[in-house]
Amino acid sequence: MSEADSLVTGNDVGGRIFRARKSGPLKGEVTPPGDKSISHRSVIFGALAEGTTKVDGLLEGEDVLRTIAAFRDMGVEVERHDKGRYTIHGVGLDGLAEPGNVLDMGNSGTGMRLLTGLLSSQPFYSVLTGDGSLRGRPMGRVVTPLRKMGARILGREGGKKAPLAINGTELVPIDYTSPVASAQVKTAILLAGLNTAGETSVLEPALSRDHTERMLKGFGAEVQRDGLRVTIDGWPDLTGQEILVPGDPSSAAFPMVAALLVPGSDVLLTNVGMNPTRIGLMEILLEMGGRIERLNEREVGGEPVADLRVRHSELKGIEVPVEVVPRAIDEFPVLFAAAAMADGETIVRGAEELRVKESDRISAMAVGLGSLGARIEEREDGAVITGQPEGLKGGGVVDSHTDHRIAMSHLVAGLCCKEPVEVLRCENIDTSFPEFHGIMTTLGAEIESGRVV
Repeated sequence: MSEADSLVTGNDVGGRIFRARKSGPLKGEVTPPGDKSISHRSVIFGALAEGTTKVDGLLEGEDVLRTIAAFRDMGVEVERHDKGRYTIHGVGLDGLAEPGNVLDMGNSGTGMRLLTGLLSSQPFYSVLTGDGSLRGRPMGRVVTPLRKMGARILGREGGKKAPLAINGTELVPIDYTSPVASAQVKTAILLAGLNTAGETSVLEPALSRDHTERMLKGFGAEVQRDGLRVTIDGWPDLTGQEILVPGDPSSAAFPMVAALLVPGSDVLLTNVGMNPTRIGLMEILLEMGGRIERLNEREVGGEPVADLRVRHSELKGIEVPVEVVPRAIDEFPVLFAAAAMADGETIVRGAEELRVKESDRISAMAVGLGSLGARIEEREDGAVITGQPEGLKGGGVVDSHTDHRIAMSHLVAGLCCKEPVEVLRCENIDTSFPEFHGIMTTLGAEIESGRVV
């Protein structure tokens, strides 16, 4: 048995663990896996379109595979040809069949919320559930506007928590003012509006990810944008498409930050999605002094893409602009790791959304990084992080709380710690970035994988 396979801790939480240790320079060229948000939407819109949709570069993470399984349970034929290459045989807006089983979305908040919107207007009964983490996450933010459209949804805590039981029915259009900038809320409402006569609109307080609007237009829907309001006309004629999924900027964030932090590193990340609603982290890191260069900028399937050269940088602490937060919300855990080793103080405000992700990510990062020697003060809507450019002491054991981004962020931090760092309960890395270990070790990162025995 190898050392990696025999990693053992005294903690009895079980599950997969990883160990990271101080690493030499990261070098090489890698391509991050397909974008998770675009992969979900490729499956959903491909299933609802007439004709076939061919997808290349689909992320084969657990979250997306759960969405595929759900549509198969609703009578949609989804063929896998090779890694990332799929054909979806669309059934049209009114072609889905009532599933014979409960639809288990695993750990996928995106899958749960988007399908809640879609199924609300379907003429059948369905039930959505997930793992313990997903069943604890807030669903009221999508259930509330859907009920305003006439949706019949039951769930725990008055519909605020899964499992959700949906009696599909004919809905009425809505012009909804969302209290949060959330692509999941926006998309759930627009999906409900697809099968609803008239115009359905969502007004956000700030611009969230716009993959849904871009892709719906590509499939043939009438989508209008007026400032922060997006409107869709019901019952569009959706036609199957060919989709090339760009690399996920949220996955690219981990080798990107690692290359910035580890002295001597020079890494090329190819085919990374550069959608303006997704590059908030890169903007923050550039302001902190990160050396990130865009190369070979181009457009693929309606989405901007580039190759990124990332070199070791002496990062400086900053006050993160509040207006950037919605465009970087998923990447804040690894930003916390970068800030812990920047020169000076980094202040994060307006990020209370982190409290209701797969875990309470503010608390998880504050406790985890604090155990490695970081100076971090937790705030209700963010944190104040006083960086230590010389690196952290490490030598600790961190609980990921089964949150993939918490796990990967602490492993990135571990590459710059004086003593090895072990991270527990890492199995959910496979939900979004199953290639994480392989990509990081290809670049030279000292990360070992194993299981508690």
